[in-house]
Amino acid sequence: MHAAKDILHFERSFYGLRPGLEELQEEFASALVQFGYDDAAAFAIRLAIEEAVVNGFRHGNKGDATKRVLFRSSIAKDRIDIEVFDEGTGFNPDTVPDPTQEENLEIPSGRGVMLMKAYMSEVEYLAPGNHLRMSYAKRHD
Repeated sequence: MHAAKDILHFERSFYGLRPGLEELQEEFASALVQFGYDDAAAFAIRLAIEEAVVNGFRHGNKGDATKRVLFRSSIAKDRIDIEVFDEGTGFNPDTVPDPTQEENLEIPSGRGVMLMKAYMSEVEYLAPGNHLRMSYAKRHD
């Protein structure tokens, strides 16, 4: 983590999920408070980060602890940009079943992608599908 003026940058590599993800989440939560994000925004962003990193490890890297999930982020007072890369072959996000459809309610996949799209301002998978880019723009009411 390093700060450049009014932007804080994070970069972490994960070869497993715990305790690295928990440590990142704690540091990120502190930074969100420092940059004035409210509890609802912090919840949304932290949930999206967890889903993205866990999906990269479990689905992208197939749980292989020798493969890396790379997390990068920048936090500013009005916007957060996040990128997650895994070493898997990628996937087509359009093929993920919609977990809100009746026929998919019992299927345990697709919920993480749905949550990220619901909570973040932008979510984009870059080809071949092992690079996720998402952002959160602070709402001004």
